[in-house]
Amino acid sequence: MPHSTASAPMLSDGLVEEDGVLPDAPDQIPDPAKEEGNISLIDVALQSEESTGEAPRTDVKLEDLFNDVHEDEDDEFSGSGVLNCNESSPLEAPIKLAPSAKYTDPEVMLAFYQRLFPFRYLFQWLNHSIKPSNDFAHREFAFTLQNDAYLRYQSFATGDLLRKDILRLNPSRFEIGPVYTVNPRDRKTLRKSTAFRPMTKELVFDIDLTDYDEIRTCCSKANICHKCWSFVTMAIKVVDAALREDFGFQHIMWVYSGRRGAHAWISDKRARNMDDQKRKALAGYLEVIKGGAQSGKKVNLKRPLHPHLARSLDILKEHFQHDILEDQDPWAEPVKAERLLQLLPDKVLNDSLRKKWDAAPGRSSVSKWADIDALAKTGASKTLDRRALLEAKQDIVLEYTYPRLDVEVSKKQIHLLKSPFVIHPGTGRVCVPIDIKRLTKFDPLGVPTVTELLGEIDAFDEQAIKEEGDVKKTQDYEKTSLRPYVDYFRTYVAGLLRGEKGLKRDREEEDAMEF
Repeated sequence: MPHSTASAPMLSDGLVEEDGVLPDAPDQIPDPAKEEGNISLIDVALQSEESTGEAPRTDVKLEDLFNDVHEDEDDEFSGSGVLNCNESSPLEAPIKLAPSAKYTDPEVMLAFYQRLFPFRYLFQWLNHSIKPSNDFAHREFAFTLQNDAYLRYQSFATGDLLRKDILRLNPSRFEIGPVYTVNPRDRKTLRKSTAFRPMTKELVFDIDLTDYDEIRTCCSKANICHKCWSFVTMAIKVVDAALREDFGFQHIMWVYSGRRGAHAWISDKRARNMDDQKRKALAGYLEVIKGGAQSGKKVNLKRPLHPHLARSLDILKEHFQHDILEDQDPWAEPVKAERLLQLLPDKVLNDSLRKKWDAAPGRSSVSKWADIDALAKTGASKTLDRRALLEAKQDIVLEYTYPRLDVEVSKKQIHLLKSPFVIHPGTGRVCVPIDIKRLTKFDPLGVPTVTELLGEIDAFDEQAIKEEGDVKKTQDYEKTSLRPYVDYFRTYVAGLLRGEKGLKRDREEEDAMEF
């Protein structure tokens, strides 16, 4: 899945040239109605310098951030608290949409940001505290505007200022970058350019179903279905287990990309502080599938298997029979069956299998997989090494089930990644977090679209008025099917903040003991 890096073509003040559109941005189809309201590149550059969202000093009073914020995280995340940053002020009346409104319409995006986007929890997640700090103030944000202009190096002291600028610019999406040594907006004032460098950023991983196109048979390119989504489910299980059990990370959030994949955000302090070399090493630890579509054997492992690989094989073999052999039927075509034979170690056995399959056109992959052991047991090959056959079959299971990660996303701190809860421009679906405890229940095709959510708010309000209820007591997101995802995000952030507070307390105790 394409993502932005620091190498994007830039204009001054962080603005990308018009032809430097993000690879996965929506196609640039001329739209007269849209072009009429376009913001010029010069206007955007000027606005970015004069923006009300420009990050001021970080000694902002806590009460200026959110009126209802308390220093106790338990109060912070109580169900009775009202989120000011999701409310509509008198100057910001809720937007009424036409019945024919589409998710690509700017007014739809503006209504979503105004009424549903969880800015407060996003701030606390990236800031690692409810009190403003440089973890947020020195963080880079990048906006893709409605005219496809790309605005980089934006920064904000608080979540409220981020919200105000997003409501002003109304981007079609925005991305999150690293925390820098200085405020990204001040980078041009430094005498030495080397003084501006990334310090910390969440460790991230990207799973994209287009990387599975050579083995998935149900869909291809940007299309997905429930059958091929199982590849993402398998990948999440394997990577999540490795991150928790092998590296001890605890604060891992998986986020649906909005169409054909998922992203992992690891927020543990140890992960955030990893330099590029450590990130590259960790990504290499998880990389097993090597080689392009035209290469030969893609899995070449030493025996005995590393504990991570042995655990992964145990996880994946449960999926292989149903999700691969039955649902994908990967060797139904003769050319694909020939690929399977190339992965087996014995020529005589291969010739026997080929003869059997040629005599039975249309034989299923389930049957062909069973034929391997059945013919091996008959002694068709006197030179067969049964140990080598077992290992070859294990490698085949891994080649067709093991995660295919876009490791370049994970290797560098400067890599930008799409924010959770933005709208995917191609589907209109919200990039929602995935509850790892209910992973197999997650339905990517059932994730709500922005127009569905805004319609749910209207329906809720109309029903409440009929029943003479008080609509204002219920936050807008609570009126919609987005609620469980926001609640999950809130709970995840609360756990992260507790963990950060515990780390701070441990450091203070260590300092006291040293003194």
